Amino acid sequence: MPGNTLNTTVYPKGSLETLSQLEVQQLSEVGSGRTYRLFRQCALAILNTGVQIDNAKTILEAHADFDVRIHQQDRGVCLEMINAPGDAFVDGEMIASTREMLFSALRDIVYSDSDAGRPRTIPDNSQGITEYVFHLLRNARTLRPGVEPNMVVCWGGHSINQAEYKYSKKVGHELGLRGLDICTGCGPGVMKGPMKGATIAHAKQRITEGRYLGLSEPGIIAAEAPNPIVNELVIMPDIEKRLEAFVRVGHGIIIFPGGVGTAEEFLYLLGILLHPDNADLPFPVILTGPVGAAAYLEQIHEFVAATLGAEAQARYQVIIDDPSAVARAMNQGLQKVKEFRREQRDAFHFNWRLKIASEFQLPFDPTHANMASLQLSTSLPKHELAANLRRAFSGIVTGNVKDRGIRMIEQHGPYQIRGEQSIMEPLDALLQAFVAQQRMKLPSGMAYEPCYQVVS
Repeated sequence: MPGNTLNTTVYPKGSLETLSQLEVQQLSEVGSGRTYRLFRQCALAILNTGVQIDNAKTILEAHADFDVRIHQQDRGVCLEMINAPGDAFVDGEMIASTREMLFSALRDIVYSDSDAGRPRTIPDNSQGITEYVFHLLRNARTLRPGVEPNMVVCWGGHSINQAEYKYSKKVGHELGLRGLDICTGCGPGVMKGPMKGATIAHAKQRITEGRYLGLSEPGIIAAEAPNPIVNELVIMPDIEKRLEAFVRVGHGIIIFPGGVGTAEEFLYLLGILLHPDNADLPFPVILTGPVGAAAYLEQIHEFVAATLGAEAQARYQVIIDDPSAVARAMNQGLQKVKEFRREQRDAFHFNWRLKIASEFQLPFDPTHANMASLQLSTSLPKHELAANLRRAFSGIVTGNVKDRGIRMIEQHGPYQIRGEQSIMEPLDALLQAFVAQQRMKLPSGMAYEPCYQVVS
């Protein structure tokens, strides 16, 4: 249930301070339809930062009377907030980080839905989609030409135990001591821990312009509000463009313990790195966690071996319970990235040379029919099998936390995932382990109700 609410007017800070008259007109006309509903949903999630609910349907229903109206001013826009959650304010003033993220969301959603942000025809080829991702990131002022590789992406669970959270903070601290910046999915748990550790380390090293980049998408941000450490928020149009943004702006990736969402991200990354065109491209990847997560890390490692083989395992390191070793290994990997890009005359700020096949870029609609028709066969090339496994996990994430997915499961029952027994058995074992370890249990205290059935 929502707590205190209030009505207020908020002005831009961090984004949208300088607009053309046409842009102001376009924004002020956003009062109905898909774009408005999307922004209202994202705005409500941002205003609920810190609330321990990761179910979009629950948040939307709890704040059914919340509204946001966009008004034109002489030199920009302002937002009128009606029945806004009181936790986003201090003595009637909106918290600065919340205000920045609120207008970042408006910037990204309106840009991607406008003629400026959307190509005349939505690209359906690999190069066109990559160009689209580039333009979205450039509009958000995320790309910093000339800065040497130092952006470390951290993936992991939003609902993890304290030991795993503290470990992610220690790793972030070690990264920060080495002057590295952090990019995460911007929510709680592992998406917050490395950023928090890095802020302390940056302060120790007197680094005043540390970057804490959060990349989200509308369906995720509605369930996982950004953590307040994020100082750059970018909302991509869908999960596939969000994942591409991670690997285009990140120079290396650390994967912490998590659940289905983390497995989806890991499979997406492995599928890209297994493409023959990327065989010689340096991209440091480290799978890590505290000693208490050793069983989880081993299960993931064994699942990769059983489904994608030793070639996939060779694309990452596993380091258990050693934050400084993780940071040193990542730093060494980034040096190789820097040398490679200099030799190839490739940009530091955007990984143009990385080949991403269209099956990793085109949005996957996790309907019951599409989930049931996924090809999970050892006859497929490894990178294509990884793409379909990623789609299976993406559907489970949708059924777990996204409003539309939750409603589809309520209406039609669990998804059915079919494939060869040699793939389905390790997949089923991994998913059951996630449930047993409470890696798919929502923080509401209710027991997890599986949104899927594995059929071999």
